Amino acid sequence: MCSGIAAQPGNWGLKVQMDSVVELSASMTEPRPGDSAGARLQQLRVALIHDWLITLGGADRVLLALHDVFPQAPVFVALHALGRLPESFRRLDVRGTWLQRLPGATRRHRWLVPLMPFAFAHLNLRGYNVIVSSSHACAKGVVVPPGAIHVCYCHTPMRYAWDLPQEYLAATPAILRPGARAALAWLRQWDRVTAQRVDHFIANSRFVADRIRKHYDREATVIHPPIDTEFFTPAETVALPRVPSPRHPSRKGTDERDFYLLISRLVGYKKAQVAVEAFNALGRPLVVVGDGPERRKLEAVARGNVRVVGEVSDAVLRGYYRQCQALIFPGEEDFGMVPVEAQACGRPVIAYGRGGALESVVDGVTGIFFNEQTPAAVAAAVRNADSITWDGATIRRHAERFSHLRFVQEITNFIGAVVGGTPGGNPSETRMHRHG
Repeated sequence: MCSGIAAQPGNWGLKVQMDSVVELSASMTEPRPGDSAGARLQQLRVALIHDWLITLGGADRVLLALHDVFPQAPVFVALHALGRLPESFRRLDVRGTWLQRLPGATRRHRWLVPLMPFAFAHLNLRGYNVIVSSSHACAKGVVVPPGAIHVCYCHTPMRYAWDLPQEYLAATPAILRPGARAALAWLRQWDRVTAQRVDHFIANSRFVADRIRKHYDREATVIHPPIDTEFFTPAETVALPRVPSPRHPSRKGTDERDFYLLISRLVGYKKAQVAVEAFNALGRPLVVVGDGPERRKLEAVARGNVRVVGEVSDAVLRGYYRQCQALIFPGEEDFGMVPVEAQACGRPVIAYGRGGALESVVDGVTGIFFNEQTPAAVAAAVRNADSITWDGATIRRHAERFSHLRFVQEITNFIGAVVGGTPGGNPSETRMHRHG
């Protein structure tokens, strides 16, 4: 049963609050995918295009959900390292480009981004009448066959080209920066030109839809990503799985709700260091889940109350969600699936008040926001959260609005409308012919 959380520092006791003041989704029922529409879509000749499958991220989980809509579709990627991913990805029909044959390509895939437009442009997609790209980089740049429809599920316009070029250049060796700067300028031009060849854009958030409008001058329909609300659930009456304790690293685990949680890829723009420095000052325990180039730096600045545990299994991750006092979310994200997973487990979120978090967290009800990405602002928000009695049942109900079934239904309805729901018909009748 979901429960409320009486917010007291270091001792957030559980209590049932069935009469919550705010009922976010009391009138909502779980959508059911339309069997007939779904069956019709499964008869279409569909190709799924995805940037790469190297390390597991939110975009990759969206790809799995798209494949649930189109189980007949092969998945074309620039590069893949399926051995590093869960078994569910190894069951897909994944096909790489010529980049796959380059020595060490999967270890340095981000350095190969300037080559990916050429790799995707040379994919042979003859015979497919619906192309669905899942793109945060170059996947939307594929050349579709005559008469085929191209729907792009856009996780974000290319961040390092449009929004974070200086950070990308700062991470580039000085001798290579002039070339990298020229490559980014070319990528921006290519990105905008190829965006005009997409027939229909789907954005993962209103925040991303605004950036699609800004960078591409295109409109997009918003369909939020799917969250596995059947797996990520509040703790039941059974004993919780034991997970490492940040307060007592020598212990094998703890069942206490005595820590805060940060889950992130450890790269600069995610602002994990801001949270670590805030908890250094607060002296409260923080568990950091994730890996990346910033990990050693974070471990070097973290004090004894902060523990970086690296990547963990989904089962352990769920245990962390269930046991934490709150999730800390300091980055500006395009949507952010992690905050919704935490809410699905009945836990509140303390988030930076920009980007996709504004669409997934309800201020004062399922979490609170801070307005500056500084340690002082994070620390103040953590203290403010202490004064709120969180209702875990309400938090959980809000998260259910982002379920996997809801995503499948909305994608099915959208693409069904695009192709007219007539497999084997002429999808080109619904194409939005564009040039450039």
